Amino acid sequence: MPENKMTREELHERITRAPFHQWLGLEVTGVDEEGIDVRIPWRDEFVVNVEVGYAHGGILATVIDVVGDFALAAKLGRPYPTVDMRVDYHRAAMPGDLHARGQIVKLGKMFSVAETSVHDSNGKLLASGRAVYAVAAPK
Repeated sequence: MPENKMTREELHERITRAPFHQWLGLEVTGVDEEGIDVRIPWRDEFVVNVEVGYAHGGILATVIDVVGDFALAAKLGRPYPTVDMRVDYHRAAMPGDLHARGQIVKLGKMFSVAETSVHDSNGKLLASGRAVYAVAAPK
């Protein structure tokens, strides 16, 4: 696996360029040779079921997609388009910060694969997923 091309600071600056990512509050908290860690502060707007108070699955899917993409960006120098993604939901995301870990499964010349797990603030697994990114996409 090649060395990282982006530092934690560079990844954080890049991930927070997009207004949607700013709204999510994404914070890159760690980068190592194996992947990246991102904290997502809870927002009441995440809630889909007001009686129970859990987050919409689309929020978790978004986190899986973005964090996986930026795990690749750490190695390749920039994010790439997603071409396929699978998400498994393990338990409801209740109020509290979310923590995601993205890791590269395969670096390819045309397509690369990353997987991400999302945990609650107690370390319980909420969702996991794998995505394919088109790394041969035009710059």
